[in-house]
Amino acid sequence: MQWPRGTALPDVIFFTAMDLRPTAEQELLRKTVREFAEAELRPNVMTWDEAQAFPLTLLPKLAALGLTGIQTPEAYGGAGMSEIEYCICIEELARVDPSIALSVAAHNGLSVAHLSMFGTEAQKKKFLIPLAKGETLGAWGLTEAGAGSDASAMRVSARREGDDWVLNGNKQFITHGAIAGTLVIIAVTDRDQGRRGISAFVLSRGTPGLSAGKKENKLGMRASDTSEVVLQDCRVPGRALLGVAGEGFTNTLQVLDAGRIGIAALAVGLAQGAYDAARHYALGRRQFGQAIASFQAIRWKLADMATRIEAARLLTYRAAWLRDQKAERTSTESSIAKLYASEIAVRAAEECVQIHGGYGFVKDYPAEKFFRDGKLCTIGEGTSEIQRLLIGRQLIGR
Repeated sequence: MQWPRGTALPDVIFFTAMDLRPTAEQELLRKTVREFAEAELRPNVMTWDEAQAFPLTLLPKLAALGLTGIQTPEAYGGAGMSEIEYCICIEELARVDPSIALSVAAHNGLSVAHLSMFGTEAQKKKFLIPLAKGETLGAWGLTEAGAGSDASAMRVSARREGDDWVLNGNKQFITHGAIAGTLVIIAVTDRDQGRRGISAFVLSRGTPGLSAGKKENKLGMRASDTSEVVLQDCRVPGRALLGVAGEGFTNTLQVLDAGRIGIAALAVGLAQGAYDAARHYALGRRQFGQAIASFQAIRWKLADMATRIEAARLLTYRAAWLRDQKAERTSTESSIAKLYASEIAVRAAEECVQIHGGYGFVKDYPAEKFFRDGKLCTIGEGTSEIQRLLIGRQLIGR
């Protein structure tokens, strides 16, 4: 394509070689994960939701499919899948139970990803391999009570004492905070340096001074453990430093770029599950002598849902494709995918309830759980407002 002389080039770059059609291997992967989700998750969705606990008995079954080390290299016990294949796995789990998909996404896309990207060889052998093999779950400690969207305002500190580091403070809203065997903790190591004074550490459950605090009683995603992490004079050796001291905040942003693609895939799967439930109900529910699916009002709802879901899926796969191509920057594409997919998930879940009518408001049908689960997609790993801020910065500068 040639642009007229003097015309500014567009901000969006078109990749003529991009092909998002699934390969035969990817189709098989989708089929395999879908069958697993239907067999292992579907019968237990409401039981796990009511228990408000992640079913640890599911962990070896997830590991057997490679879902605890989806993108981790095979040399470290993982499945070595691509970014698009990661999206397929998360999407198919979320289509049945978004809570389990959230746990798998948080495990793979945060703690495992941080170790894969910035861990030393010794750290990978000690921590990454057991995580990828599903021998334990991972947690990633960034958020605090006073540092949510403004992560740089964190108060958890790590001070140097001889060859050790001593961590103090509380992390909040941490997925697997009470049950993870390995935790990555982001802490301030030099407050005078601002964002350049933040570092990351990798800790094992059982480290003295490390404990679980309050477990959150949540609206949705209740089968995914969310708890406070408490650090009280928690002493770790110097080798617990993950990455370079002072680069923890920069590394965190890099982890979040990839993590947001995972949440976008989760949102797509949730929206697809809500659509499938709404369509199934509309075909079976009869009013005025015919299935409500025959009414134009319902057909238009389903058509709009299907169109938006496909758009969200393509935005998510585009961001994933760029990461697979080792694109230098994918921040904007990741934020666009996460923003659009998460808001579409909320809308799809709302329409699912509406199509179910009164039955959408009771726990005998899946609509109400999709409705409860969906809202977190617009909050976790950067709110919709933060995504718009990030996208806007890229479009017009700070």
